[in-house]
Amino acid sequence: MKIGLVKANFPGERRVPLLPKDIKDFKNEILVEEGFGKFLDIDDQDYIDKGCHILSRAEVFAESEAIFSLKLIQPTDYSHLREGQMIIIGWTHPFGSGQSFMKEQALPKKLIVVDLDSNSPCIYYENEIFESDIPKGLLYKNSFYAGYAGVIDALLQYGFIPTEETKIAILGSGNVAQGAFSSISKYSSNIRMYYRKTMSIFKENYTKYDIIINGIEIGKDDDPILSFSEQKSLKKGTFIIDIAADAGNTIEGTYFTTMDAPIYENDGKYYYVVPNTPSLIYRNVSQELSKILSENIFSEDCSRFLSIKS
Repeated sequence: MKIGLVKANFPGERRVPLLPKDIKDFKNEILVEEGFGKFLDIDDQDYIDKGCHILSRAEVFAESEAIFSLKLIQPTDYSHLREGQMIIIGWTHPFGSGQSFMKEQALPKKLIVVDLDSNSPCIYYENEIFESDIPKGLLYKNSFYAGYAGVIDALLQYGFIPTEETKIAILGSGNVAQGAFSSISKYSSNIRMYYRKTMSIFKENYTKYDIIINGIEIGKDDDPILSFSEQKSLKKGTFIIDIAADAGNTIEGTYFTTMDAPIYENDGKYYYVVPNTPSLIYRNVSQELSKILSENIFSEDCSRFLSIKS
């Protein structure tokens, strides 16, 4: 199958999801956008030497049976998408930030969307969800790095390093929350982790914390963990780091921030909701992603995902 790899044009994205060193015995023909590896100082010739074809962005979209983009396809590329084309995406978030893409592009153009989501990879096609042979938790290291790097960045941007007097709560037990704990525990042991089953205990104590780190992404019909009224009860200067970047949901009313302007203040509380924190340490993450994606996606014939249409 002809798979085209395009540079993700998501703000702040620098990860390179396929490195030449990992291209070995691929059963797919790989078309690569020119300049694909520039953030890691990889020349186009390095991909050519591995049997890839270097094309312009428009040519990659036009000549590929499947398009791989680490992040969600952005509106500037909507015109390039062809009816029935396969789109392989790192994280689609079809009921969250990717909802408009699914409604405006995937459904009307009958796109086959292969979502490599860190927890439950699956395939979306014509309002149906199909299971795939992609291993669950495939990209868990990326999620761990999201929590790890995001917390470091949030603290530095806020201008504060925790001490043993700083009271810290982490919401969640998944890869993102584990990364956050690994990061912030280097500065303080005054940390309590709350899981979905113990969230009632957090509700009894949430006003005591100086830093609240969210690692949970809730469902579209779930109630927020911290409502507007509950946030008003937080003490002045409370710092909320939404490392899951579940803007407006888990923490009601929040909105995405950017790497250029990562923090905003509201009613004396501070919020960090940057959605692409693994790119902060893109050199580390690229190494992990390339190895995992090469072994599990690019090495096997991706036409297997077309079986859902039969």
